[in-house]
Amino acid sequence: SNGESVIPASTRADGSVRKEIRIKPGYRPPEDVEVYKNRTAEAWKNRSKGGIPGATPKEERLPPQNAAAVAAKNAKRREARKKAAAIAAEAGCEIGVEINVKSAEDKISRSSDSPADSIPAEIDKETEVAKEARKLAKKLRQARELKDKKDKGDNLLPEQIAKVVKIQELIRQLESLGFTAEGEKK
Repeated sequence: SNGESVIPASTRADGSVRKEIRIKPGYRPPEDVEVYKNRTAEAWKNRSKGGIPGATPKEERLPPQNAAAVAAKNAKRREARKKAAAIAAEAGCEIGVEINVKSAEDKISRSSDSPADSIPAEIDKETEVAKEARKLAKKLRQARELKDKKDKGDNLLPEQIAKVVKIQELIRQLESLGFTAEGEKK
């Protein structure tokens, strides 16, 4: 009559009666009310999405990815790994498998690159070999220190004993990279 609407009485599933509800004009249910948003807080949340203030956005130009070339390169890498693993299995040693795989991958990547690109790859390979040699020399030094401890009569943990046992293996790996047992280049 005066703009109020009424939700009629109804019966609940358990048989009890729900009384009628009067709704005043202008009433909005809580789920329809907009939540207050602080402009500063919203700006803080969206700060990384806007880009640089005052700058006009450019169209993003992504370099076209040649899926076939990427797939071919991955296939070459897989084959190189298989060949290196087969060679290592024939030789009966599992020590140099990782080194053989790396060198085979480097050879393949060098053969597919142009001569101008192979110079940085060669330098990069040298740095990788030097890094590997430094790592092996450090392990060797630590293993020798543990061996000295053991010789003095100290008790070693099982992991430390395993490191002492691997001294000859570490020396062999260093020599295969072209370094002496002290970690210096031959």
